[in-house]
Amino acid sequence: MDPSPDKRHGRHLTLPQIGQAGQQRIAEAHVLVVGMGGLGSPVALYLTAAGVGRLTFADFDTVEISNLQRQIAHTTSRVGQAKTDSARSACLAIDPDASIATIEHGLDEDDLAELVPACTVVVDCSDNFPTRFAVNAACVDARVPLVSGAAIRFDGQVTVVDPREANAPCYRCLYVDDQSDSVDNCAEAGILGPVVGMIGCVQAIETIKLITGIGESLAGRLVLFDALGMEWNEIKLARRESCPVCGQR
Repeated sequence: MDPSPDKRHGRHLTLPQIGQAGQQRIAEAHVLVVGMGGLGSPVALYLTAAGVGRLTFADFDTVEISNLQRQIAHTTSRVGQAKTDSARSACLAIDPDASIATIEHGLDEDDLAELVPACTVVVDCSDNFPTRFAVNAACVDARVPLVSGAAIRFDGQVTVVDPREANAPCYRCLYVDDQSDSVDNCAEAGILGPVVGMIGCVQAIETIKLITGIGESLAGRLVLFDALGMEWNEIKLARRESCPVCGQR
């Protein structure tokens, strides 16, 4: 057991917005991280370091040498390992007492229907629209907050879906099928490694804010990051009446 939890999380305890009560909420939280790649790596590391009580990592893939340019939870020595196991090893090196479960297959609707209701927050770090849409739908159904991120080339974006708020839009409000089908992936378009780190760190911050109830979340807002211009921009979001997930909720 950690002999000095106050020392480990002391900088949180010093923050009046968090303190003992907020750190206790973090310790009691259960967070599902979907995707243990470029976004999931910093999310997993920072949430472990923050003291999240239960973490579940889900990913079907294994570590490849090409991942190491940006997926900082993985190392050369763990090439060939399941990404979930590799990320778990990295996180346990930070906090050996961390409680981390792993799921080494893609999550279908039944998996999500079972997993999501037991979570405090879900963090979507996946890299494809079918998974993002499925995770979003499960979170809306279970009324569990979702922190969604994406990045490609020199750009990234983050938003929060909070179904607990009466008029908050969901992720599906942003896209229709024909739009999502035309979006490039990192293998085809490329990605500057630190961009996913920036977006993943914002996702970790939003997750901690949702757990502790501090600050104003990104629900109803989409934050856009442009690394080449080093600019952050924000778009206000509204629920789409024709959204197949939340339009009639």
